[in-house]
Amino acid sequence: MRRAQDTIQYTKEPYIEDVGPRKINSIHFSMLSESDIYKIGETQGPASKNGFCATCHGSFQDCPGHYGYLALALPVYNVGYLSTIVDILKCICKSCSRILLVEKERVDALRKMRNSKLEPLKKSELFKKTVKRCTSMASTKKAVKCSRCGYINGMVKKATGMLGVIHDRGRVTDNSFEECNSALSHTKDSKASISLPVLMNPDRVLFLFKKMLDEDCELLYLSDRPEKLVVTNIAVPPIAIRPSVFVDGGNQSNENDITERLRRIIEANASLHKELSETSSAAKNLAGWAVLQMEVAQYINSDVRGVPLQMQADKPLSGFVQRLKGKQGRFRGNLSGKRVEYTGRTVISPDPNLKITEVAIPILMASILTYPERVSNHNIEKLRQCVRNGMNQYPGAKFIRQIDGTLMSLKFSARKRLANELKFGDIVHRHLEDGDIVLFNRQPSLHRMSIMCHRARIMPWRTLRFNESVCNPYNADFDGDEMNMHVPQTEEARTEAVMLMGVQNNLCTPKNGEILVASTQDFLTSSFLITRKDTFYDRASFSLICSYLGDGMDPIDLPTPAFIKPVELWTGKQLFSVLLRPHADMRVYLNLTVTEKNYSKKGETMCLDDGFVYFRNSELVSGQLGKATLGIKHTYSHKTTTGNGNKDGLYSVLLRDYSAHAAAACMNRLAKFSARWIGTHGFSIGIDDVQPGDRLNKIRKAKIDEGRDQCDELLRKYHVRKLDLQPGCDADQTLEASITQKLSNIRDEIGTACMRALHWKNSPLIMSQCGSKGSPINICQMIACVGQQAVGGLRAPDGFIDRSLPHFPRKSKTPAFDL
Repeated sequence: MRRAQDTIQYTKEPYIEDVGPRKINSIHFSMLSESDIYKIGETQGPASKNGFCATCHGSFQDCPGHYGYLALALPVYNVGYLSTIVDILKCICKSCSRILLVEKERVDALRKMRNSKLEPLKKSELFKKTVKRCTSMASTKKAVKCSRCGYINGMVKKATGMLGVIHDRGRVTDNSFEECNSALSHTKDSKASISLPVLMNPDRVLFLFKKMLDEDCELLYLSDRPEKLVVTNIAVPPIAIRPSVFVDGGNQSNENDITERLRRIIEANASLHKELSETSSAAKNLAGWAVLQMEVAQYINSDVRGVPLQMQADKPLSGFVQRLKGKQGRFRGNLSGKRVEYTGRTVISPDPNLKITEVAIPILMASILTYPERVSNHNIEKLRQCVRNGMNQYPGAKFIRQIDGTLMSLKFSARKRLANELKFGDIVHRHLEDGDIVLFNRQPSLHRMSIMCHRARIMPWRTLRFNESVCNPYNADFDGDEMNMHVPQTEEARTEAVMLMGVQNNLCTPKNGEILVASTQDFLTSSFLITRKDTFYDRASFSLICSYLGDGMDPIDLPTPAFIKPVELWTGKQLFSVLLRPHADMRVYLNLTVTEKNYSKKGETMCLDDGFVYFRNSELVSGQLGKATLGIKHTYSHKTTTGNGNKDGLYSVLLRDYSAHAAAACMNRLAKFSARWIGTHGFSIGIDDVQPGDRLNKIRKAKIDEGRDQCDELLRKYHVRKLDLQPGCDADQTLEASITQKLSNIRDEIGTACMRALHWKNSPLIMSQCGSKGSPINICQMIACVGQQAVGGLRAPDGFIDRSLPHFPRKSKTPAFDL
């Protein structure tokens, strides 16, 4: 038994593994009470740069600063909570401090407020209902009699023109002032009304708040005691957050605005102390109290209303509210957005040879920015070479932080000796190298994808370069745009950037799941031309284009040629089959049907314009690829079928059925080979592309002549007052609407004829059909006619006296056709 007891006594408890990080159940915010401010009051820090702190004994650089306190002669209101103070006073008796509701209503409201399932917003609404109930009782009866002490309570409101609270009992209609009325009945001033002191001073309010029960505080949804809303002493912030700026060689100092506010509070407080000590203070009605109240209010919020002219400072002094709010405040200026180091900014350029996850960084920028890499067994030789190269030779390093914390600069030090003495655990601040994680940003940052993570690619020249497919989330173009690059400085930051902000993980927007990173412009044009029905390549050309797809190391399997005799030929559509599935080991089997812009709704796969795109098991069976298949969302309102290039586009299906890596790899291959293809074949616009032919000129002249006759007929009917009025319009409005409609019809008809007359090789037509740029209206305006421009649905208004342009006669309504 003894051994068994000993065994039980000395048996170790089993090890319990930590279940994970602890969770925060709740956070409680409250104001500091009078005693709390007394407790934190200490010596505020060293008075000069050479001194030491009497509290923590730290130097000027090491001492974080400590709070002090300033005791006020009389309490004042906290201007930030003045509305809350008024709401509380509306609900309590001004004699016994109990809630003004009758007992049954009080118990019901308290029971609802204590409901643990009630949301905070619902509790706030319940508090507002309580205030409204107490206020309505006072407004209807002109006064509310406390059910517990019998005191008559009047209306409570904010004072106008000053900081204070008014308790208006001058309109009490019951018999509570019969003694005063009977005493005044035999005097000359019998008809005078009784004047009661209506202004509630903070001392009286503090006394009432201290008498309040905790139950009543709970009923009014107060998280803490209400007496904390009245300031009795001020916490003086440390010198570290209100430093003095020395000027004129240190002979004079410019004090911080907070320090200046504190000085004025001390002066007002001393004046009030003196006023209280004098025997005739009652006669003076303590005018210094109002001054102290206003100074403390401006200390908190310098924009408070009702400041007398004599109390306004010569230069505006900011309070604590001004430090926090606005663009330059702590939240927006210092927390949400900061001035940071390890960042670069320059002009951007396109580079389709880069992956969508890469950004090309100029070597000059890469040799200035650094990353602190810790020395290990795997990288010690690389870092030794960086240390030998030093600051001015790439790839080099700038600093070494040794294990003991010593920072060694490589500008003048013996670099070879430091490289040989490099130890595991040292940190080398090396230049940026290929593969480093960087953040890429274009302002204004309007959504999450305005800043994303890329991998660095160190290259010559002076611009930041990236793949054009990533332009859309940044809303970037290359007409002089500049972008920012940031270098995360810890492994944790790099990991978070890759996982949360990587381009590959943000191909679609969280707003509605639409693809944002997709092919654009030149990529769409080349894809459209390659996949034409009449595009064929021999073995040499097809093999050359296929070589553009990979990085030189990826295997590519040539498909079976479409034609065997008399010579082996491959189609352009087969190029996209190779692009989607370059070799047999790649397990990507894409099935997709999309209608492009030129879809004619006849026969699906047998569409005459080849607008029905059909992929089966990653083979392109039919269709010319355009924006609906490869680009971002685009709908065509004039078609019954909607070409949505987002939810059912090529990259959306790859992202949905396979992975983000599959979609990104397909984008990279398409960008590389289409850029090389269009560079080899060429694609440009000349004057011949926008020159109308003889047939189109005849059609245009006939349509314009017909439109002129119709407009002249409308004008003739208008002048003889035989114009058929449109519903709700007078003659002038009917004429304008009719002429505008006729002119719009002329433009549409000429535009339709223009599109029919163009050759299929016309460059603007190709761009419009594939969706890379432009529309049929743009083509019509370039080639045929600009048409009538509408401003607000009407023709151009009169910019001169009774005419739209100076070469028109006055009051003329003629369209003035001129060829």
